Amino acid sequence: MEVRELAPKVLWNHFSDLNAVPRPSKKEERVRQFLLDFGNSLGLKTTHDAIGNVVIKKTATTGFEDRPTVVLQGHMDMVHQKNNDTVFDFDKEGIKMYVDGDWVKAHGTTLGADNGIGVAAIMSILSSKDIAHPAIEALITVDEETGMTGAMQIDSSILQGKILLNLDTEDERELTVGCAGGIDLTTEYAYQQENILPESQFFQINVKGLKGGHSGAEINLGRANANKLMNRLLFQLWKKIPFQLVEINGGSLRNAIPRESISTVAVKCNDVNAFKTEITSFLTTIQNEFKAVEKSLTIVVESTQIDNVKAVAPEDLKKILQSIYADPNGVYRMSPEIEGFVETSSNLARVIVKDGNFHTESLLRSGVESTKYDIVNAIQSNFENIGATVSLSGDYPGWEPNPNSPLVHFMEKTYKEVFQNEPQVQACHAGLECGLLGAKFEGMQMISFGPNLLSPHSPDERVQISSVQRFYDFLLHILKEIPADLDK
Repeated sequence: MEVRELAPKVLWNHFSDLNAVPRPSKKEERVRQFLLDFGNSLGLKTTHDAIGNVVIKKTATTGFEDRPTVVLQGHMDMVHQKNNDTVFDFDKEGIKMYVDGDWVKAHGTTLGADNGIGVAAIMSILSSKDIAHPAIEALITVDEETGMTGAMQIDSSILQGKILLNLDTEDERELTVGCAGGIDLTTEYAYQQENILPESQFFQINVKGLKGGHSGAEINLGRANANKLMNRLLFQLWKKIPFQLVEINGGSLRNAIPRESISTVAVKCNDVNAFKTEITSFLTTIQNEFKAVEKSLTIVVESTQIDNVKAVAPEDLKKILQSIYADPNGVYRMSPEIEGFVETSSNLARVIVKDGNFHTESLLRSGVESTKYDIVNAIQSNFENIGATVSLSGDYPGWEPNPNSPLVHFMEKTYKEVFQNEPQVQACHAGLECGLLGAKFEGMQMISFGPNLLSPHSPDERVQISSVQRFYDFLLHILKEIPADLDK
């Protein structure tokens, strides 16, 4: 079956149209114009603010004029990740989707269901002629995935509604009422270089086959970080076999758990056999450690030829390997108040060693500001001890839960009516724009929900078809039943 034939057909067609438009973070010009054209084609009041957020307003249907205005909110950008063997240009091509049982997936790339399904649901309501709803303000923000710039710099005059439904979470059983804040940490270190020793052979080492995934929502699943595994391997080799490090290129985006890391090393010809044996032994060890979660983990070693390169000098190689080894990664602290909830984490997303510069990028998340800066201090101290410079950017606040708001009580009641089941009302470790929007719009009641979405921020991303139908039905029921006094 084709994606456009799935139910609800209107939503899947809007999603297909959206996914035909390239929409990387910080390059949203085309998708922004697509959304502006969409709103204008419906004759709806359509605007955008200076940072590029799009707002489309639709008046209430007959009989719903006394209901509070509802802000339907999502983001227009998507994470761009692909498998190394997938030939795809995110700047020029639309996502290639297919149906696999009860799931929609993409061929070798991220799917864009984060947050394309939420945006498609909003588009479906805006384009409808027979859906009962109060006045709608559709807010589609820019650059959610790489800094939440749209929410951070939103023009606060563009919205009047006090009820906000964020359609950007990934488990249909959950009603999310809080989230972690985050901060980006970048390090730079200029290392000394040396010439390649005579009678050396070059090898490329590729740690690959990892699941990766969302560095917030999936940081607690025990998945391997390719940057940490590569460093662990190089550290083990450094302890036993002389080699020279030429280059490391590991990971990609800050909010994605690294799936691959590639290094280039030079090994004396007499040490090649011991070098390969050590890597084989290391692979057996880590495959055993991660056998429950990383079934495709492997290390590929290939001989290569390169000219006119230099290696990291020995003293700086020691500093680089030890600083990465000591870098906190993964879950840093579990919440002592909410069972099973990750409070603070770090994702070592990017490691580059090349041409005399050692560079790292990490995204740190926490639901508590004090522990966010505790892990900042831990990582900063680690890298400053080797003489690296550390810079912080993209600091955004968490969203403090308010499980007793009128909106939350209404949503719980509605969920029980629709699904004959209790929802899970909780906070999430992923970053949502609600924290920033709540700071901009005083008195705004907010909640977040969505369909079942697995492995966002990775080429394994997939969305469950049946849950999209349930999510959409739930959204329509909310709009139909929302009380007139909910914003009082």
